[in-house]
Formats: sequence, structure tokens, C-alpha cells
Amino acid sequence: MHLDVSAAKCACRNGEIATFRQLCRAELDRFRDAAKSDAPLIVGCTQEAPLFVEQAGERRQSMDFINLRETAGWSAEGARAGPKMAALLAAASEPSPPYPFVTLSSEGVVLIYGRDEAAIEAGVLLADHLDVTVMITTPAQVAPPATTSFPIVKGTIRNAKGHLGAFELTIDDFAAPRPSSRDAFVFEAARSGLTSRCDLVLDLSGGSPLFPAHHLREGYLRADPKDPAAMLRAVLKARDLVGSFDKPQYVNFTAELCAHSRSKLTGCHRCLDLCPTGAITPDGDHVRIDAEVCAGCGQCTAACPTGAASYALPPPDALLHKLRAMLLTYREAGGSNAVVLFHDDQHGRALIDALARHGDGLPAHALPLAVNGVTQVGLEAVVAAFAYGAAGIRFLLRARPLHDIAGLSQTIAMADAILAGLGFSGRAVSTIETDDPDALGEALRGIEPGPIVEHPATFKTVGKRRDLLRLALHELHRVAPAPTDVVALPEGAPLGTVTVDVAGCTLCLSCVSACPTGALRDDPERPVLKFVEDACVQCGLCQSTCPEKVITLKPQIDFRAARAAAEIIKEEEPALCIRCGKPFGVKSTIERIAAKLEGRHWMYPAGDSRLDAIRMCADCRVISMSEQQFDPFAGAGERTPVRTTDDYLRERESKH
Repeated sequence: MHLDVSAAKCACRNGEIATFRQLCRAELDRFRDAAKSDAPLIVGCTQEAPLFVEQAGERRQSMDFINLRETAGWSAEGARAGPKMAALLAAASEPSPPYPFVTLSSEGVVLIYGRDEAAIEAGVLLADHLDVTVMITTPAQVAPPATTSFPIVKGTIRNAKGHLGAFELTIDDFAAPRPSSRDAFVFEAARSGLTSRCDLVLDLSGGSPLFPAHHLREGYLRADPKDPAAMLRAVLKARDLVGSFDKPQYVNFTAELCAHSRSKLTGCHRCLDLCPTGAITPDGDHVRIDAEVCAGCGQCTAACPTGAASYALPPPDALLHKLRAMLLTYREAGGSNAVVLFHDDQHGRALIDALARHGDGLPAHALPLAVNGVTQVGLEAVVAAFAYGAAGIRFLLRARPLHDIAGLSQTIAMADAILAGLGFSGRAVSTIETDDPDALGEALRGIEPGPIVEHPATFKTVGKRRDLLRLALHELHRVAPAPTDVVALPEGAPLGTVTVDVAGCTLCLSCVSACPTGALRDDPERPVLKFVEDACVQCGLCQSTCPEKVITLKPQIDFRAARAAAEIIKEEEPALCIRCGKPFGVKSTIERIAAKLEGRHWMYPAGDSRLDAIRMCADCRVISMSEQQFDPFAGAGERTPVRTTDDYLRERESKH
């Protein structure tokens, strides 16, 4: 493997560079000496990680590992991979903040759900390790075992919810067998609607999965009963799921920022539409994310327009720091046409390793960046990568993804619109969906070079996704080949403006009270509706709330919006109280109400001075009514009775 010392210096500006031939064998003492230092330590080998950890002993400082061999050195272009190695080292040197955990506890109570003897056989294998119950859906031809060491019942699971350690199942057609069953089970009278709780579910029924994105549900194991090897793998995995297990709390959620609903009217529902596991549910004016069910795909965080849902593994700003270090170092070390390859550990790392060991390896310009889930990458990371000088981005996915990737598709569509609008040509952002290492290499080698950014951005910032996106867009616009002020975006984008039919707007300002970000504003001194595009997240609450239905959303990016003052959408003359002169409403609205009531309502006869109360503020209206000694209940018997729904229905029937 060729080592480019001059390139490595770009990643280790303050460090001393030394090269070795057998650091893990003949020169292991040199590693022990380095491990005694209090400085941070990065080891560019993952194969010998256990050995290096052992030799490091009780080292107080952290030690990180990065695979420079399979990702860079073992390649047909390995001799030109110096800038790439420097980039990967620089990215690895960026710290990843700690993240919280949730604990799942299992006592080993397992329900084996099947349709024939295969479920009973699985029960026999697990009976010495777990608390087993077998439930069979169609037990007509199933012979009872001679010795029963665990319950065998019949039933059908109508509904399932929960997670490892806390499953709750609704069972129909439940019945226990009679002890007198001889050649086939004979069951007691069946009951439905029963509730069963367990820690694990081993599904060998061969039917539809009990959960959406079932591969991602902790504690739910499913195998084809016709595949003995798959069934055995599921049994062995179930056997180990006893005790307490820590899983990352992938998403941090701030309910106060959520724009889901207001006053029982729904606005933003992006996360609800995208969550593959059903971990997100409505909860009043915001949503609730079940951390025990969440599998960490990150689509909710990538789509959340306000930053209420934020990914924690790593946070968005930490991911941008890695991108920045990687791309700027790659350029400084002499690299060009960098293509960032986002991949996960389970699928992507194995594919890259196989390509390096059995094929031509990754091209020298392909910079792999491992993330927990490819679908967690949001628009801010894509935009920032191009601002930092990337020529392309590829997302490495399975040929058949484990869950719907609609969120990632939306991110790519928005990125395509922005990049095309700013003059970036070609397929700058796309997916590579394959399980074939050679197909991965071919796809990467076939990428056409994009426009070269002469002076890439160097910004480094921290904060919420919305702030990161705003700054990244500003910098991308600055370095773009053909910058333009306004770029149209696809429907559902979290950026844009609103259009208001001002002729139909009554300035009731319901939209202002519903807007969660302050994009729509009023003025306490006069009837006016203002709009700040930079604050708009296209949640749709204004559109849902408007009683006149005159508001529509228009997704776009106006790069001038960050510096623009609030735009006045509609302004009218205020209504001044005819008694005290204080402004209290919209003049046109007050006059319209007065015109509709005069002579048409028993309280306001034509020409009566009582109508003046409509043109008064609330305080003066009370004083005026008191001075007139007006009794709203006087003559109640002479008034027209209140019409009910039944009255309208009778009239409608008589007309027909």
C-alpha cells in the first residue's frame, strides 16, 4: 500500500509524520511508545484493532480507528490515493459528541407464533433458555407432543405493538388444548380480543409481518418456516435476548419547536408520513417519538423543517464538521473532483471491503463517509458538501432497502433543484442501489466530473439544522457557477413563501396566531399582515387555519430572504372608536358588519343609535350599553325562535 507522507501532513499539520512497514508486528514497540502520549491517537487500521487496544493498555485519552487500507490503499488507483487518505484522516480527527441511550430489558418471555410443528420444534430448542409459549394459527393437523414442557395454544394475532421487553398482542380465536388430545390437538371453546404480553416475538407463521419495517423492530424475529437455516438463526438470536440492552436514542426532540398542529388543525406531518416503524404518533399540538421503537433511520430529522427533531448520532453540525475537514483537506492535498460516498456500516462497509479485496477498489476521488443510516443525511449536509467543493454525492443503498427511502428521495429532489438552479450540471446527487461490489466500483468510475468550485467555502458553525441550512445555502450561492436569486423547489420542501389573495383576506390574523415560527406577523398599532420568508418552514398551518381559504404555499428559495425586511402583504385603515378614538379593528370589516346587521337583526333596527355600538371599542361598547340601559333579554318572547337542525331538515324534506 503506497503511503504519501506529504499528503498526510495536510491532515496532521501539528504532528510528526513517520512511516512503518510492520507496525502491528516487528515495529509494535513504536506503537506502544505512541500510545503512552496524552495526545489523541488515530490508528489507520481496523483489522488489527484488538491488538492495538490490548497494547495501548490503560490509555487515558481516546483512540480511534480508521480503515485506510480497504477504503483507499487497496485500489487500482492506490498510488494516487494520498489526498484521499489525508481527507479520511482529517474527518476521523473531528470529534463525535456523546449521545444518550435508552435501556430495553427482557426477562426472556417469548411467544413463538407459527402454523405447524416447526413452531413446536423452535420451542423445544428454546425451552431451556427462555420462558416459552407456542401459539399455532391452524393446528388441525398438528400432533401434540408426548411431553409438554411449555404451553401450546392456538390463536391469531390481530394487532401487535411494542418492542423488546414490552410487546402487547391482541389475540383472536384463542383456546387452550384439551389434555385428552391424542393424534391431533382438540381445543376448548375459542375466545377473541384477549391481550398477551411478552418480551420477544418469534414469528414463524410465514404470513405478513406483524410490524411495518419489521427488520428494524427490536425483539421481533421473523423467519420462513420452510427455511431451516433461517429458522435456526432466529432461534439462536432469540436465545441471547435476555437481560438489559442499551440502544442509542437516535433522535432528540424539542416539542416546543414542532409545527404539527394548532387548535386541532393539522399543519406539518412530514415525520409522520416518513417514519417506517410507526415510532412517531400525534400528541396534541406536536408529535411524540417513541425512542424504544425508533430504529434510527433519521428520515424524520432530515425532513423536520423547524429542527424539533434532531439526529444525535452524530448531530447535524458534527456531520458538517467531518465533511468540511474531509473536503478541504482533500483539496489542499492536491485532490480534485471529490465524490462523497455516504454509506452505513452494515451494508456499505462490507461492500467496500469486498471491492478492495476482490476487485479494483474505490476510485481515488471517491471519499467514503460512514453514517449510522444513509437516510439521516439532510439537505444541509448535501448543500454544505457542494459549498465545500464536492463534485458529486452518492448514497450507497441496498438493492432492496430495509425500509422506504421516500425521505431521502425528497432530499435528493430538493438538492437537484437547487444545484441545477445555480448552474451545477450533470447528476450531482443520486443513489447507488446495489449489493454487488463490482457494480459499486463501476458506478463510481462512471461519474462525470462536475463544475469545479474555484474558491470553496470554509465556514464552520454549530447549531440547529435550520441555521446550518441557511448558512450552507448562502455559501453555496456565493460559490455557484451561475448564481440566481430565486429557485423553485418541489412540493413539500421546507423553504418557501406564501401567496395570499388579498381581495379575500379580511385581516382576521388567524394565520398569525397559528404560525409557529413568526413568519407571518401583525402590528399591534394597525391592521397589517406581514411575512418574513426566511422564517417560513412551509408547515401549512396558516393554510389550514385561514377561514377564508385565501392562503397557498409556494416552495422556493429566495437567496435574498435572509437580508430582506418583513414584506407587507396587506394593510388597511384601522377602525377608530367613535367614542374614544382608539383603534380597535379593521375599518372595512367593521363597516361591513354594521351594514349586514342594520335593519336585519332585532337588536339593531334601521336608523337606531344602538348600531353605534358596533363602531366602538370593547370598553366603550359596554359603557354605551349601560348608559342606554339596554336589556338584551327584553322582549324575548316576541323574538323569532331559534332555528334548529330539525327545522332545516323539515324544510328540506318539504321542498323535495
